[in-house]
Amino acid sequence: MRRESQMGLLARTCLLVMGLGIWVLGATPGFTFGRSQEPIRVKVNFVTVAFVARDARGALVDNLTEDDVDVVEDAIPQKIAFFSRSADVPLTLGLVVDASGSQDHFSKQHKNDLEVFFKDVLGPKDRVFLVGFGNHIRLVSDFSQSGGDLLEQWKQYQKSTGKFPELGPRENRDLGTAFYDSIFYSVTEKLAREDGRRAILLFSDGEDNSSSHDMMTAIETAQRENVVVYAIRYTDKEHGKLTARNKYGISVMERVARETGGAHIDAESTDAHVYFRQIAEELRTSYELGYYPTDPLKDDSFRKIVIKPKREGVKVRAKTGYFSR
Repeated sequence: MRRESQMGLLARTCLLVMGLGIWVLGATPGFTFGRSQEPIRVKVNFVTVAFVARDARGALVDNLTEDDVDVVEDAIPQKIAFFSRSADVPLTLGLVVDASGSQDHFSKQHKNDLEVFFKDVLGPKDRVFLVGFGNHIRLVSDFSQSGGDLLEQWKQYQKSTGKFPELGPRENRDLGTAFYDSIFYSVTEKLAREDGRRAILLFSDGEDNSSSHDMMTAIETAQRENVVVYAIRYTDKEHGKLTARNKYGISVMERVARETGGAHIDAESTDAHVYFRQIAEELRTSYELGYYPTDPLKDDSFRKIVIKPKREGVKVRAKTGYFSR
């Protein structure tokens, strides 16, 4: 009786081992057991950082190599696993334009500056989508390579915003400026699925009164997807002087640009031909590196990133870090 029990236990053990072996083989990448079996995919913690470099004279540096920079996360040196230089690469951009009441004074300038962008910057291989926002974020044009088509769509948007589809879920918004949501949904619904050099050119005054997301969430989303934000500011002053509200908007625009590795531009004091050319040159003469962080723990903490150039006089601009999620 005891011998039969032992034999039964041995048989069950053999069947269990055989079944486990079949499960392991079926889960091995490249091996298929049955038509419905899918390979196991492991999500790897890999951090990518886009950056631009300028020399002591302010000129763009276009010949850095992996050996010319160090990357540090939370004061700990990291081993670079990937490094590339972008030169005349196609751009994937979002033009996000504030059409709320505080920008009424600049509606003609917005249109003129968009015309400059399409003429001076948009290359034959570049792809651009156009978003207009007030209390709703609307996709004025999906990705296009035609500046003429994009401009015509913008003219139609200025006549009637309601016929254009919304980005993000429908929200009941009492007030008129969803600034942070315009960044969040432009990244998550449009740029997150794209490859290559990605950036948002944001035309606004930085003021928000109706977003469902806050400033840090908008910044974190752009950082996570490696999307650079260029904040092009149009501030409507009161009797020629900055109000407290103006000053807050300026600080927001500066922070969004700085934290994502972009630049803050005062549209009133800089010629559009000049700053658009500078933006295009930066995006087409930039770098990207990647590394596996020495601390792989996903604890929701903010990890500060510093890229240290080894060449004397060279300065680097990149996103300030990321949240480990």
